[in-house]
Amino acid sequence: MKYIREFKEGDRITGVYLCKHKQAAVTKNGKPYENVILQDKTGTLDAKIWDPNSQGIDDFDAMDYIEIMGDVTSFAGALQISIKRARKAGEGEYDPGDYLPVSARDRDEMYRQLMSYVNSVKNRWLSALLKYFFVENPEFMRAFQFSSAAKSVHHGFVGGLLEHTLSVAGLCEHYTKMYPYLNRDLLITAALFHDMGKTRELSLFPVNDYTDDGQLLGHIMIGAEMVHDAIRQIPGFPAKLESELKHCILAHHGELEYGSPKKPALAEAAALNLADNTDAKLETLREIFDSAKDASGWLGYNRLFESNIRKTVCETES
Repeated sequence: MKYIREFKEGDRITGVYLCKHKQAAVTKNGKPYENVILQDKTGTLDAKIWDPNSQGIDDFDAMDYIEIMGDVTSFAGALQISIKRARKAGEGEYDPGDYLPVSARDRDEMYRQLMSYVNSVKNRWLSALLKYFFVENPEFMRAFQFSSAAKSVHHGFVGGLLEHTLSVAGLCEHYTKMYPYLNRDLLITAALFHDMGKTRELSLFPVNDYTDDGQLLGHIMIGAEMVHDAIRQIPGFPAKLESELKHCILAHHGELEYGSPKKPALAEAAALNLADNTDAKLETLREIFDSAKDASGWLGYNRLFESNIRKTVCETES
């Protein structure tokens, strides 16, 4: 199959893709058409079915794998596909692994790295809490390993939550060496837990969309509640330590306008916010560079960074 990242304007595409979204619409002239989003492991692409009642368009729904024939066009500076034929693909006609974006890192190796952080925490209360989730709760651990860290923007792939968590924990580990006054056990525990609510905020792939709790509460509140409920299962857990850990989770977005119920009031919360923001932004840039057809020049204005973006060339690349 030809992957979405390889599409160029003018291509005639034939192959099976995941229909991530499908919605009926009407043109300004009152003519019906359908908006479709196609997905494979390299990304997503908007598509249009301009004549949904034609004989070449069979019935299919969102989250179906569909075989399409269409032409790659450009609209408002972005590629899209005009679908001419479409039908629902049957089992055996596709490999689901071709359609789910996955972390480039080995999941087993990431799990071993995660457990090394878990086992490094010496505080007996925080250690018990970490093991409650990452050792004694296989359902949570499975969700944690397979969840994305976002619906879009950064780490929006299978294993993205685990990869992002490890990057944040690694930065926090570095901070504790540079600034020894930081409480390492508290900061590492907060790093491992800071986005745990995303296991309930977002559904697993291939859907990877907001759940009801995700829409109503958000991952920060969900994560704080998960920690609170688990601590009730650990008799004698110090109330002060619970408040400090929950504060780090509640403040990890840094600013109220970015979704944090609280602004950082502890050094560990400030460090966690910096680590989370650093990894999110640098991973976003990596994904932008990887998806660019030509990353050697200016890539245009990006609303997330409020700037025109260009990638530098390393000496090893020249």
